[in-house]
Amino acid sequence: MAPARLRADTGSGEPIIHSTLLYILLAATISGVGSIFGAALLSLTVASRVVERMVSFSVGVLLATALLHSLPEAFESGADTRALFGTLLAGLLGFFLLEKISLLRHSHHHEGDGHHHHHGHDREEAGRSGLTILVGDTFHNFADGIVIAAAFLANPHIGIVTALAIAAHEIPQEVGDFIVLLNAGFSKARAFAFNLLSSLAAIIGGLVGYFLLDQLTGWIPYVLVIASSSFLYIAVSDLMPQMQRKPRLKESAVQVVLVAAGIAAIVFITNGVHEQHGHRHSRTAAGVTSN
Repeated sequence: MAPARLRADTGSGEPIIHSTLLYILLAATISGVGSIFGAALLSLTVASRVVERMVSFSVGVLLATALLHSLPEAFESGADTRALFGTLLAGLLGFFLLEKISLLRHSHHHEGDGHHHHHGHDREEAGRSGLTILVGDTFHNFADGIVIAAAFLANPHIGIVTALAIAAHEIPQEVGDFIVLLNAGFSKARAFAFNLLSSLAAIIGGLVGYFLLDQLTGWIPYVLVIASSSFLYIAVSDLMPQMQRKPRLKESAVQVVLVAAGIAAIVFITNGVHEQHGHRHSRTAAGVTSN
């Protein structure tokens, strides 16, 4: 059953329940799926030709998203600090085990073992980080959907601004995800398809948030921490070691510049559009509670 607070009369005798839910689903679709298409235009054209170099950009994006956006938002929510750190630890260990399972699943095959596989099979099988980034991104998109639902339930105008802010900060993050998937051996079509599938979690989050917002609001910080743990794990355990294999000064300088560019992209959006979303979201939570 929909929350009672949404059964206000519009003046014509019809409740606003259906239009509110429609707005939430539409906003979640545009912010989630729309950001995928925007990121695809950037990462599957020019960036895909220089995947190795763009890995450094992805490191900056993932680290900044986790440490400058998602984790601060989670810890500023008022949730128990020890519980959040425990969730972060569990997330890091969980993604480590997920990668271990992936390694064990493919340990029966190695280059030149006599098995017949299509060209590029080994590169595809080497991409354990692809699964990890998709799982983490799905959690992040689900949390975004809940946030969008909370904003629209408080005020449609706040909902629109929130959805636009989320789409804005998602684009550079999704570019980073695309590069991780391409680097992991995914084809352009597979990278796009899996990212598109992951983005649907925002729609699910919006739908679930509409019906169960009061029960789910307290879980948002923990979902954000789990997503952050995947971004941190991929950046530190998979991508940075790849960067260390090229110790030459020129390559190192390029890597530093690209990491800084990735961080700057997230910082610019976080301090601009998304900062406004953060302030409005705090008012949203208070408004939903008071209603």
